[in-house]
Amino acid sequence: MQVETVTVHGFRSTFRDWTSETASAPREIAEMGLAHKVGSDVERAYARPDLLDKRCLLMER
Repeated sequence: MQVETVTVHGFRSTFRDWTSETASAPREIAEMGLAHKVGSDVERAYARPDLLDKRCLLMER
């Protein structure tokens, strides 16, 4: 693309803003879409689903 004024983190920040403001996506799905760890170690131990279907729907939007 050879665009010097754009950063990966800027794109990720824009995506996160869009998921909350426009798409009204749940926080967990938005964060998982960015490959972030969600919750504490204990929460992650019990949260086994990857929510892939919901993440795919968000990405298609």
